[in-house]
This record gives sequence, structure tokens and C-alpha cells, in this order.
Amino acid sequence: MNSEEKKKLIDTAAGRVKADTVFKNVKYLNVFTNEFVTADVALSCGYIAGIGGYNGENEIDCTGRYLVPGFIDSHIHLESSVVSPESFAQAVSPHGTTAVITDPHEITNVLGADGIDYMLKATENLPIDVFFAVPSCVPASPFDENGAVINHTDTEKYMQNQRVLGLAEMMNFPATVGADSEITEMILSAESKGKTVDGHAPGLKGESLNAYAAAGVMSDHECTTAEEALEKLSLGQYIMIRQGTAGRNLEALVPLLKGDTYARCLFATDDKHPGELIENGHIDYIIRKAISSGVKPEIAYKVASMNAAQYFNLKRRGAIAPGYIADLVLLDDIDSVSISAVYKNGKQPDPNKAVSACGIDADLDYKVRHTMNTAKISEKSIEITKSREKVIGLINGQIVTTDEGEAESIDTKNDILKVCVVERHKNTGHIGRCYIKGYGLKSGAVATSIAHDSHNIIAVGTNDSDIAAAVNTIIDMGGGMVVVNNGSVIESLPLEIAGLMTDKSVSYVSEKLALLKQAAYSLGVNKNIDPFMTLSFVSLPVIPRLKLTTLGVVDVDKFELLK
Repeated sequence: MNSEEKKKLIDTAAGRVKADTVFKNVKYLNVFTNEFVTADVALSCGYIAGIGGYNGENEIDCTGRYLVPGFIDSHIHLESSVVSPESFAQAVSPHGTTAVITDPHEITNVLGADGIDYMLKATENLPIDVFFAVPSCVPASPFDENGAVINHTDTEKYMQNQRVLGLAEMMNFPATVGADSEITEMILSAESKGKTVDGHAPGLKGESLNAYAAAGVMSDHECTTAEEALEKLSLGQYIMIRQGTAGRNLEALVPLLKGDTYARCLFATDDKHPGELIENGHIDYIIRKAISSGVKPEIAYKVASMNAAQYFNLKRRGAIAPGYIADLVLLDDIDSVSISAVYKNGKQPDPNKAVSACGIDADLDYKVRHTMNTAKISEKSIEITKSREKVIGLINGQIVTTDEGEAESIDTKNDILKVCVVERHKNTGHIGRCYIKGYGLKSGAVATSIAHDSHNIIAVGTNDSDIAAAVNTIIDMGGGMVVVNNGSVIESLPLEIAGLMTDKSVSYVSEKLALLKQAAYSLGVNKNIDPFMTLSFVSLPVIPRLKLTTLGVVDVDKFELLK
């Protein structure tokens, strides 16, 4: 805002000049008193000028309607939407989202600093504000083989960027608790700039949790029970209540939103597929579910806006008050989150306006579209030579897993399938293999190059022939998702951007994902899980209990590679 705009804002607030826009007789949410109040809300130069009785060049009769601050997603990986940032923004803006804080560690695990640079440039001039938390764990653990390494020198450089709000989820909690020097330097760098340090420590408690918080980690989005969340909250951490495609924790954590503890809570999606964005919505969906679970509307909307703004030190955001940025959602009904209109900087975004990424040069664009560096595999290369191997157990609606003992071979009658993770960044030839239970597949194989967080190729199947065919199809596509049966590709979706995203529209990708999931379910996949999102977390060795990487099975509780 320049001096002329500031003067106009003050003059509008004082009633000396007309407002640009006035919401007349609207019930607006006062996040400071936790109540809906009827008044006129006046806008000027993209900011809220005043509340009371105002005249404007554009006056909107809002009798019977509600005005709330724009919604903020406190933790998301844009890459996990599978579409480009442009397509994602155009999808969520009509749902009231005006800002997100993204952790680009998916593409960073593939491309390193080039991945961060790409995402920074690809998120300029969008209909929502995209802020960043710099990836802190690339790779996520010593058991990963990924495409690059990010150290404290790299994170320090990005801390200078105004759109960078802090350090992203500190997934390597054992090293954090162990006072690892590299991690300590990263945290100190963020703290010295007055920026946040996000956490990721499922199940951590007691002295280890104390050490984690003492290190400077300020939040957690991995709580699956109210008991776990309350312990972390009682030690000063903020709780990001996650409700995404794979991790769905709202129901368990609703008790935090019904007492004084709501002030330390935020909403996050973490990972959200296009189909769910279209069918259910984004943060508006979480608000709706919270209210239907008995949470007061005033609290649900405040958690979705002001709480996130305060945690991330986003000044002049998250409230309807003089001098605050006019990121607003006009509602016909607060309980159902029935959205009438969305305002970004005081104006309604044009859904038909073309948006293009800025500053992505040809060299960087080439790099992000050529990330598959591995030879094709054979059936022999994925054989399990041990007489018995570990079985990873899936849990419906969760990304944590169980230890289901050992198995001798694939046994579809008892839901014992083979799962493999194939290294794809540096052509090491490494392939991790074990068994999995709870996926449900009865025939064929499913594979994807979205395999958190190193994003190698993960495949699950009922036989080695189809598993190999699925992996090799992913390699041929340069990344993507595929369902194979009897050696034939049933459905596929190429993901040309780092093997993680596509330039295709949200509607196109949503339709393709629906066909992919339908194909997977038709082959027997458990309908209580997402065939691809759930599978993608089987290779993340920082979430309990057993996970599989290119190096083998990892016992996350013991934080060791099993031999």
C-alpha cells in the first residue's frame, strides 16, 4: 500500500469519502469477541476501512447473510493435489480459501533447490496467496534414497524471502531430540528471522516430546487422538487438525475445539486429491464437518482464519477489522458453509482469468519434466529371496501402519500382497520388497511415482509379472499412476512435472483419478482406503510403525532398518 492508498483508507474509515464496496447490514464475524455482529463493513483499496454505518460506490445488501475472514490452510503440499499450482488455486478459491502455507518438500526431494525455486515461481499471481515453509528434512530420514539434499545453508537462503514463513515439518524427530547439529542450525536460522518451525512427530511423548518442543518446534499435524494432541498442546505446541485425503483426524480431535484449547488449533489438509476438492471442498469442508460435530460456528471459522494468521505472523490477515486485508467470504448460511461470494483483496477473483507462472525459464522447466532416471525392472529383480518377510498392515483412514508379523509368500485369500519400492532418481538399482495386508487387491497391480517423501516408484500387486509391468509403465510415462491387470494397462495418468503433478485441469485429473480408483477397486482394493494416496505413504519412514523404502523395511518406532 502506498501513501495515497493509505490516505484514502483513512478518509474512508473517517467517513470523508465513499468506500469502494460496502457490505450493508451484514452479520460479520468478530474474531476478537467471538460473535457475529450486524453492521456495515466498508472496503477501500483492498483493505477493510471501517465497521458501522457506511456508504459506498458499490453497495451490497447482505441482510440475512454472513461475512467471515478468508480461509487459510495451515499445512499443505500443493504437489499432492496432483495438479499444477495454478489449477489448484482456481479450484480452491471458490471454496473460500484465500491463502495456503505450502511445504514443497515433495518436489524438493526430487529436485532439491530447483524444486523450491520452481514452486515459488509457479505460485505467483494466483487468485490465492501461497506462502511457504522451507523443507527441513530432505531426505526425510537416513533410510531414504531421494534426488537431492537440503541443508541449513540452503534453508538460510530462503529465510530471506518474504513469502517464506518458516521451517517446514521437522519429520526427523529422533535427530531433533538427539540435538543433531544440522537440524539445530536450521531451527536457529528460522528463529533468528522470527519465523515458525513446524513439527511432525506422531506418537512422541514424555521427555522426548519435551526435548522436541525445547528445540523450538512449535506445532504438530500428526495427532491421531485427543490425548496425544492435549499433551503436545499443554507443552506449548499448536495443533494443526488435519482432514485430508489420507489423514483424517478431525473426528478424533473435535474435543479440542469445544473448550479453551481451540485457541491453539489450526485447520490443515496436508494432502488433498482433486476429486475431493471438487466433491467436498477444501477448508470449507473441514469447517462444515466441525460444525456438524457440535463445534460453535464462531470457533470453527476463527480456527480457519485468525488462528492460522496469528501462528504464522501474517499481519493484518484473518480478521474483519479496520486496516485488515479484505480477504473475505460471504455466506448465505454459516452452518452449511454455503458460500455466496469470495473476495480477495476486496475483489471477486475472475474464474475465467488466465494465470501463467512467472519467471520459469526453459532450463528449469526442462529439469522438472525429466526426473525419471532408472532402468526398467524384471520379474526376477523383485523376487523375495528370504523364506519369510515382514508384513506391513494398513489402517482404514490412517497413514500410520501396524506390524503384522511375517509371511512366506503372496496370499490373496488372506489379503497378503507384495509391495515394492524402486529407486528412480540415480539409477542405483535398489529395490525394497516386503508384504502388505489391508490393501485388498485380488488381481493385478497398482503403482505410482508419488511415494512420500523420496518419491521413488511404489507398486503393490498379486503377482510379480503385473508388478513389473506397472513399474515399467511408470518409467515409460516419466512418472504417474497406473493400474495393470494380466499384463495390460487398465488406466493410467502421466504426471509430467517431477513425476508428481500434471498441467491438466482439475476436472480432467479428477475424472482420470476417478477412473483409476474405480479400476483399482474393481480389482478388489479395500474401499475404505484411497488406492493411491494410502499407498504413497507406505514408503514414508517417519510415520509409525513399519514402512518400506528402496533400502528395505524400516521399523519407525525403533528408527532402524530391518535386516
